[in-house]
Amino acid sequence: MRVLLGVIVCTMVLLLSLRSCAAAMRPDLTITTIKQDPYTMSKGSQMEGYCMDLLSELAKKLDFKYNVHLVKDGSYGRQDESGAWNGMIGEVVRKEADLAIAPLTLTAAREKAVGMTKPFMQTGISILLRKDISEEAGIFDFLTPFSVETWVGILAAYLGTAISICVVARLSPCEWSQPQTEENSFTFSHSLWYTAGALTLQGAGPHPKALSGRIICCTWWLFGLVLLACYFSNLSTSQGSDSNQLMVKGFEDLANQQGIEYGTLSGSSTLAFFKNSNNPTYRRIYEHMERAKSFVSSMDEGVRRAKEGNFAFIGESVSLDLVVARHCELVRVHEVIGMRGYSIAGTLGSPMLKNLSVAILELSEAGELAYLRSKWWASSCMADPAKASPLQPHSLKGMFLVLALGLGLGVLLAVLELTAKSRSNAGEQRKSYCTVLSEELSQRLRTTTTNKKRSQETADKDKA
Repeated sequence: MRVLLGVIVCTMVLLLSLRSCAAAMRPDLTITTIKQDPYTMSKGSQMEGYCMDLLSELAKKLDFKYNVHLVKDGSYGRQDESGAWNGMIGEVVRKEADLAIAPLTLTAAREKAVGMTKPFMQTGISILLRKDISEEAGIFDFLTPFSVETWVGILAAYLGTAISICVVARLSPCEWSQPQTEENSFTFSHSLWYTAGALTLQGAGPHPKALSGRIICCTWWLFGLVLLACYFSNLSTSQGSDSNQLMVKGFEDLANQQGIEYGTLSGSSTLAFFKNSNNPTYRRIYEHMERAKSFVSSMDEGVRRAKEGNFAFIGESVSLDLVVARHCELVRVHEVIGMRGYSIAGTLGSPMLKNLSVAILELSEAGELAYLRSKWWASSCMADPAKASPLQPHSLKGMFLVLALGLGLGVLLAVLELTAKSRSNAGEQRKSYCTVLSEELSQRLRTTTTNKKRSQETADKDKA
């Protein structure tokens, strides 16, 4: 028993010794960074931000300790004429730091001086401007609440209703009892006028007297009421979302317009992109900025000028997204060009870089990088209402169906009314039902020439 206890104690002492040795062997890395919201920010004596959270996750995965300090000269890293590097890149080159973690753009020049990991964030170049810099209203913008197909359907419904009222007014004996002597007030032109008046809620008399005509009119009134409600609802939504109709949707629009001034950060990699580009559009943008001297000295100045209006600030899309999250009156256009990545820099040939790249890819595949992005780029702005899309015919198919049923029912009732009268007249006149019905139809559906002659005769009598 004593031997067994001794073995257990020796084993535990050995395990504790191995653990302490492993902890002692863990690398203690010196990390340099730069203060930039939201990547690295001061919180008392500690630092927080996207890069600090990323560094913590990498340390857990690769099991290393680290000490973080801010770069002495407050620079990212630029090579001077003698070939020396300053900033964070310079500290890594001089081995004053093992790693540099910050929004460091992966470039060919930096890749020659230091080792770079796989990008932990993708960015590019985009445009920042005020939301209220929008397109001028078009002449026919009042038609946008409905699609072309819906307008065609409404026109067909309008003409169909007018024709139905005209036909029912001629067929129904309750509406037109004496076609030989009376003039039918519901001509086709008056039916068109009456239907248009009902649609605009203005009304245009006289109104139908027969049940068949009233059914058609009531159905059309209901259709018009729903139609107007949908129209004005969509119109108000469209007018309220004009801020989404930006005049500048991309760099092509920016280069082709003259009303909005634009510029970028002086001496930045964004400016170098336009300066060195062979794309004609990008060259025109650079030449305009150089000619107008529209450069800004800092990111804050570019944001301030964009907030003042009539100025578009060109910068890195990730930084512009943060600005949009903090300043609700600004918006970033969708187009992003010159895609590039932010990477961690280390000394050339360091075996740590390969492990860091693998860990970054694992964090990306696990969704951790996306979570950190949403955490530090969270917006407090209220979401703008989505731009209303034109109303399609299938959205109103129920009302079109109700209208069709109402028109069909009205015409059917008019035919039944005429049939009932013809049957009654056939008994009184002792003629066949078909003969009386055909005579009634010929009198009621003949052209309006007879009515015009009758009106002329009445007018001549009045004059006499």
